[in-house]
Amino acid sequence: MNALAPFLIPLDVDPQAAPDPRHILKLLPRPVLIIGSDGVIIYANQASELSLNAVTGRGVSELFPSYHADLVRNGSYTTLLRSNRGDFFEAVFAPLDEQQYVIDLRPCIEAPATHPQDNFDELTGLVKRNSLLSHLSCALDGGQASSSVAIHCLDLDRFKMVNDTLGHSVGDLLLKKVADRLKAACRPDDVVARLGGDEFVVLQHDVEHTAAAETLAARMCDLIGRTYVINGNTINIGTSVGIAIGADPSIQASDLLRNGDLALYEAKKAGRGRFRIFEPGMDALLLQRREMEIDLRRALALKQFKLNYQPFVNVVTNRVDGFEALLRWEHPVNGNIPPLSFISLAEENGLIVKIGEWVMRTACIEAMSWPQESVVAVNVSPLQFKADTLLETVASALNRSGLPAHRLEIEITEGALLDDTDNVIQTLNALRNLGVKISMDDFGTGYSSLSYLQKFPFNKIKIDRSFVAGSGADSEAILRSIASLGTSLGMAITAEGVETAEQMARIRGERCTHAQGYLTGRPMSMDQIPAFLAENNLKEGAL
Repeated sequence: MNALAPFLIPLDVDPQAAPDPRHILKLLPRPVLIIGSDGVIIYANQASELSLNAVTGRGVSELFPSYHADLVRNGSYTTLLRSNRGDFFEAVFAPLDEQQYVIDLRPCIEAPATHPQDNFDELTGLVKRNSLLSHLSCALDGGQASSSVAIHCLDLDRFKMVNDTLGHSVGDLLLKKVADRLKAACRPDDVVARLGGDEFVVLQHDVEHTAAAETLAARMCDLIGRTYVINGNTINIGTSVGIAIGADPSIQASDLLRNGDLALYEAKKAGRGRFRIFEPGMDALLLQRREMEIDLRRALALKQFKLNYQPFVNVVTNRVDGFEALLRWEHPVNGNIPPLSFISLAEENGLIVKIGEWVMRTACIEAMSWPQESVVAVNVSPLQFKADTLLETVASALNRSGLPAHRLEIEITEGALLDDTDNVIQTLNALRNLGVKISMDDFGTGYSSLSYLQKFPFNKIKIDRSFVAGSGADSEAILRSIASLGTSLGMAITAEGVETAEQMARIRGERCTHAQGYLTGRPMSMDQIPAFLAENNLKEGAL
């Protein structure tokens, strides 16, 4: 008998006429997961994705810290699991076959009994999530007008940098001081909680007007943002605040907390160090974001990504020297999704590292079918440098594909150098030692590009298309200056966005070495490259 049958097929439905089981799973109001023997989630119904955040492709232990592999080795049984958000579920495990298991998660209405000390955070003395939810539920159900309650969700800006540079002991002392400042900002009957890490929540009572919540949020931003001195170290951090006000009499405590989280996300997206009040439209935006994150994870697992290639042409010989790899996502329902629509989300959730590894491997493999001296250029995200695996990824891709290192060119933007320049320079030098070429993309658009040329000798700089397309004297002067600088430093110069013969003549006159744009070739699929090369490795003077 199928292990899903007890909760998939209603008793009054003929099993022979029952719909597809996964369709029924999708409609169940409670979370249901299907996992592999390695503990990675391979299917999650809609209730799972909404109540646990995007889960497909993640390990069960990421969502439920108490999970361990033995839970799927003992046949069908039931146990209690607590999620990383503090919610409790009665979990029914059942094997589908030797490699797959189903987990039916039934939310517990009441959390298991705990000791009184379990309600308080050991480090800061603040209340924890379950106690906060109890306070909030009482405030909403205790006869008060719901508009008199506000939730403030906070997390700290730049806190991770403190932990990484000064150590966790200093980070813990900082968290204690932050807790003290939050309590000082609030009134005695307000509730201050720490949910874990650098996440805090304040329950504000007696909020007669929105302005009262805004005043408290502004006060907390100000106090948290003031300088700290800990063990002789001067520390500056900040905070972002999301505010949710209980204006709906039927709203539940967990819903109000979720609304605060949504507003916090908008506050951070707006530039950090500020606050935002929840608005109904934020719910729809988060749902879209979660759906796209789920789709991104599936796209990586199901190989929905592909690479297109745009040529760059040597303006002296008029021959194609190589191609830049461009990521494309072929969504099964929404069609081709442009990178601008998903790259920033992939960077936010860390998926860009795995996507970048796939791009590097695939580009090196496919470039092996090109003429022997053709170069493949691959863009690298700043997050790939922070992951400290870029050198290993590049070396592995070259080794597996057999591509000579001098045929690989890595393109970075100034963003890769902003946060940890010394570490990035060290990685770039190691890549250079492998024989890989390094180029700086979008040169001229950042604040410190010239200083980076002093710190690292790039093989190539790419002039941003805005200076190529511009027809004014300023654009021409910048184009001329960058080209002259690159030439004097012995670097190749690629002008991006070349679309007209007049632009081509101009960049030739400024001694750029390469051109890239619609005039010299649009992005194309792998199978179009042989014909393109046959037609466009032109004789000198043809362009």
